[in-house]
Amino acid sequence: MSVRNRICTGLTVLAATAMSTAAYADGETIAVFTKNQTNPYFQAVRVGADAAAKALNAKTLHYIPTKSDSIPEQLSQIEDVVVKKPDAIVFIPVDYKAMVPGVEKINAANIPVVNITDRSAAGKFISFVGADDYSLGLETARYLLKALGGKGNIVIIEGVKGSLTNVDRVRGFNDALKEAPGAKLLASQPGNYQRLQALQVMENLIESHPQIDGVLAANDAMAMGVIEALEGANRTAQVIGINGTKEAVDAIKAGKLLASGDYNGFLQGCIGTTIAIRSLRKQPVVSEIVLKPTVVTKANYRPYETPVEARTCPSWDEAAKLAGK
Repeated sequence: MSVRNRICTGLTVLAATAMSTAAYADGETIAVFTKNQTNPYFQAVRVGADAAAKALNAKTLHYIPTKSDSIPEQLSQIEDVVVKKPDAIVFIPVDYKAMVPGVEKINAANIPVVNITDRSAAGKFISFVGADDYSLGLETARYLLKALGGKGNIVIIEGVKGSLTNVDRVRGFNDALKEAPGAKLLASQPGNYQRLQALQVMENLIESHPQIDGVLAANDAMAMGVIEALEGANRTAQVIGINGTKEAVDAIKAGKLLASGDYNGFLQGCIGTTIAIRSLRKQPVVSEIVLKPTVVTKANYRPYETPVEARTCPSWDEAAKLAGK
């Protein structure tokens, strides 16, 4: 069984690692910063962080903007965390450029920080843990185009304009389209990673275009909004998303969603938090882990049916292998 399958099905636990590290310290507080309360991806990150902390006898403190992806609110939360001074931080910036001053405040307070998901434009970090957004966009788009025989009318539903994940995923989508001269891009519009906004955008696109064969959505929440819009208009199209959420897997199983690129927020939360704790305990860590792209389809979805709440984190040896260490 592969490392990834063991991770997805939760057959490996961090308990052994926790026992081996108990001699160093325990009870550390790890502050975890995520972007919003609505996206299932960030919920998976928080569940992964909690699972790793529990297994290692540490605890988490979550900082989540009440307004989705709010730069001022996350900056304010950083001010709060600098005062409270947790032992370490696991950090997803709501904007990879705008949050640099916040990261610099964390650095100035000498709080160790692990950057996950969106790579910060600057700042000092123990490690970065993320996925290859460009490859995920490229491979999921290739899968859709192959299903369409390399032709058809395509629309792209983008995430947040200017966000690093969106830039790279959409670049992957467009490069895949360049490989399929029989495919025509009708429109590329933002849904801001929100289901309702994507639904509304898709409704407008359906009115404007009598034939849409494929939809490349930059995350699963938007893909589900697209499917809802298509069903409401009694239209059909092949749709892909990215994140590999439980809802997306259920939709793949039901035949409503063609595929989803696995961004694995649970795993990123697990590994990021584990690295933060290991660093505090003066144990070896790796400077970067970038997960390889996996496209979840009807052929391989079964390991992903396990809800994130029922999964367990990989051992450190397994996690380090993902970095080639």
